[in-house]
Amino acid sequence: MSTLVKDLGRVTVRRISVSDMDNNVYLITAKASGAQVLIDAADDLPAIRALLAEGAADAQGPAKLALIATTHQHWDHVRALEGLVEETGAPVAAGRQDVSGIPAPVGVVLDHGDVGTFDGFELTAVHLRGHTPGSIAYVLAEPGSAPLIFSGDSLFPGGIGNTQQDPDRFALLYGDVVERLFGAYPDESEVHPGHGKPTTLGAERPHLAEWKERGW
Repeated sequence: MSTLVKDLGRVTVRRISVSDMDNNVYLITAKASGAQVLIDAADDLPAIRALLAEGAADAQGPAKLALIATTHQHWDHVRALEGLVEETGAPVAAGRQDVSGIPAPVGVVLDHGDVGTFDGFELTAVHLRGHTPGSIAYVLAEPGSAPLIFSGDSLFPGGIGNTQQDPDRFALLYGDVVERLFGAYPDESEVHPGHGKPTTLGAERPHLAEWKERGW
């Protein structure tokens, strides 16, 4: 099965699913420079190595892992992180409020709206509070293409992430998702979550009031 999700001209996006929890691991590769960003080193280091090699084949020259970006601190999204850091020496990024829960040194501390500039593309950090205090979605907005939102566990097809029936956490996450994703990006934007299949903001927008009413 092909790992290729998108070929956007300047970059490719690849994905694998790892572990029995169906964790998604995403890889962005700049074709011209070989710069790579991996989102969520969730598990299965050998599979991640293979994913990096497939992405490297998309590049015109030698590929280099420029950043390992974490969406949040939950254990199932970081099980291969320490091993990948040890092998590659790549820096780790995480939301400021989640840094203490990341099992590897965090060299890039993210706040809402921070933009990471790589050789061939940019990623915007969107802070979505509630699933964890420092959850980050990463947005890749390539010219001429619909934005890609790597939402971690904050937004899925059919609803927002788990807030453990805490009404305050739900209100925070719902508010951030509505304002910072649905209010900021067009309906054609693709949502690529931390587990399972993708969706679009347009497919989910009609259900926002329903989500708010049910409280999860």
